[in-house]
Amino acid sequence: MFISVLDLFKVGIGPSSSHTMGPMAAARAFRERVVEYLAEISEARARLSIRCTLYGSLALTGRGHATDRAVLLGLHGYLPAQVATRNVERLIDDLSASPHLPFEEGWYISFRPEADIVFDSGDPLPEHPNALLFELLDDAGEVLVSEIYFSIGGGFIATRDEISRVVAPLRLEPVETFPFGFDSARAMLRMAEDSGLSIAEMKWANEICIRAPEAVEEGLDSIWICMRRCVFNGLEHEGELPGGLGVRRRAANLYRDLHEHPDGVTANDWLCAYAMAVNEENAAGHLVVTAPTNGAAGVIPAVLYYLVHHEGGSETQIREFLLTAAAIGGIIKHRSSISGAEVGCQGEVGSAAAMAAAGLCAARGGTPRQIEHAAEMALEHHLGLTCDPVRGLVQVPCIERNGFGAIKAYAAASLAMRGRGEHFMPLDACIAAMKQIGEEMSIKFKETSLGGLAVSVTEC
Repeated sequence: MFISVLDLFKVGIGPSSSHTMGPMAAARAFRERVVEYLAEISEARARLSIRCTLYGSLALTGRGHATDRAVLLGLHGYLPAQVATRNVERLIDDLSASPHLPFEEGWYISFRPEADIVFDSGDPLPEHPNALLFELLDDAGEVLVSEIYFSIGGGFIATRDEISRVVAPLRLEPVETFPFGFDSARAMLRMAEDSGLSIAEMKWANEICIRAPEAVEEGLDSIWICMRRCVFNGLEHEGELPGGLGVRRRAANLYRDLHEHPDGVTANDWLCAYAMAVNEENAAGHLVVTAPTNGAAGVIPAVLYYLVHHEGGSETQIREFLLTAAAIGGIIKHRSSISGAEVGCQGEVGSAAAMAAAGLCAARGGTPRQIEHAAEMALEHHLGLTCDPVRGLVQVPCIERNGFGAIKAYAAASLAMRGRGEHFMPLDACIAAMKQIGEEMSIKFKETSLGGLAVSVTEC
């Protein structure tokens, strides 16, 4: 089993990897399908249009997660990384000014988001709770081209044909392609013991099978630079977050207060400031790195930022942190899910905390067994965590939840370092428990805003 660290950590925009980045990628993919179709047609048809129907969680919370904006961007040819450093508000205004999509000369394909995006709040499609149906229509309403895409978490997408061959939800490379193709924590530990290598060293050996070592190093450094920038940006910005809840940014004020009143300040305070800074940026729709999702994007940067700025973490430790975190994230993604729409927030913040705990433990010199123990503890104490965002916005409880996820990750790494890696509950069993809990969790608590905190707010 293999998923690259550079695929698990992706640069994009907020507020959601599954509801914003995935749909944008799906819309871009459908645009390419349309281009292929048009190339086969000898005469231009003057009146074509595109319709997009959202199902399941995308329909129920898509407006709060900017899914409609993401579809518009994707159909205009943009991918998340391409708009990460742009003024998205201005770009959306510019694109919305024209009722037509830009295609080859002679083709005029209309798309008006307010009319051509359908939020179908009925039953979700059976394959996955996040689904989009794209259709190219002629002037009589006949469907010329259609495709269903599933946004399967972390910005990844799959077609209906592909999803039957995707494992939770991951396209697998043959194990024999890589020297350490572990698909479980148990196999990972066995390979580490047999080879005498660290988890990061095994992950590195796998990565350089598909990329030059220099490209992997550059990619890891770029991930950290973007994560650090997210922290910086969040600590500088103040004001009210978009969406109508009236939630105000707090990270910048918290950060200033910690500097002005340092007595009694603990690691927990700094971790909350850093994690909340990132997730306030995510909630604003700004630059963010999926880690492994947008809703949980603050946990790993907060812990890594603390390692660097409070513990003197080096460039080598940063790379070791990210490689180890990605190894754990890949196992969780393979054996369960990182999608809140599938398993609740235990799959998002829980997975991020496990990855961060493992990365910090590795950077501090932990053994493979201590690292596995750290990841297990961090994940175990997020089991059952629901995804019930108020008004479908990645703000309440998501922003604070990232702070607490970072605290749990830090505590798990510290506790694991004081042991020898011997513990009762293996990580694989904890991941299996998360999957079972997710399967049995009510749909009301899986990113639909139909239950829990989302319906417990009293309007005054």
